[in-house]
Amino acid sequence: MSKTIKILGTGCPKCQSLTGVVKDVVSENNIDATIEKVEDIMEIMRYNVMTTPALVIDDVITIKGRVPSKEEVLALLN
Repeated sequence: MSKTIKILGTGCPKCQSLTGVVKDVVSENNIDATIEKVEDIMEIMRYNVMTTPALVIDDVITIKGRVPSKEEVLALLN
C-alpha cells in the first residue's frame, strides 16, 4: 500500500534537507510512496505546525522542527 508523505516547510535549508533525506530513504528502500512538498503557509497552519520542517506520513505528523536521520525516517515508514 502506498504511503502519502508530506513535507511541510517554506523552502528553508532544513526543509530542503528533510526533503532530500526522505527522497533518499524512499528510493534506497524501494518504498511505495508519494512525496508532496507543502510550502503554502496557510496549508501548513492547517496542520497546527508552528515549527518547520515537519514530516507528515499518511496525515499523521511524525516529526516537527528538525531533520531526522535516514534510519529514523525508514523506521517511521515501515
